[in-house]
Amino acid sequence: MEKASITLTEAHHQMLHAAIEAGEYASISEAIRDALRGWEIQRRVREAELEDLRREIQKGIDDIEAGRVVAWDPEAMKQRLRAKFAQ
Repeated sequence: MEKASITLTEAHHQMLHAAIEAGEYASISEAIRDALRGWEIQRRVREAELEDLRREIQKGIDDIEAGRVVAWDPEAMKQRLRAKFAQ
């Protein structure tokens, strides 16, 4: 393991000590490592979500290029909905 020195705000320092005193962690290092694992998972999830979004955008681009998209007329949609709910 590599050692690192970090500077914490007073609030973060107190939060770490509270977690240790509550028995959640044996040391500040353990708590920081756990926080970093959570950060890593969050980054992986965010990257997966971005990749899904990129795929969906590409599908839309592919649909446009293949001519599978029609112009949307919001006024016509409103009229259809009004007629549907007026019944």
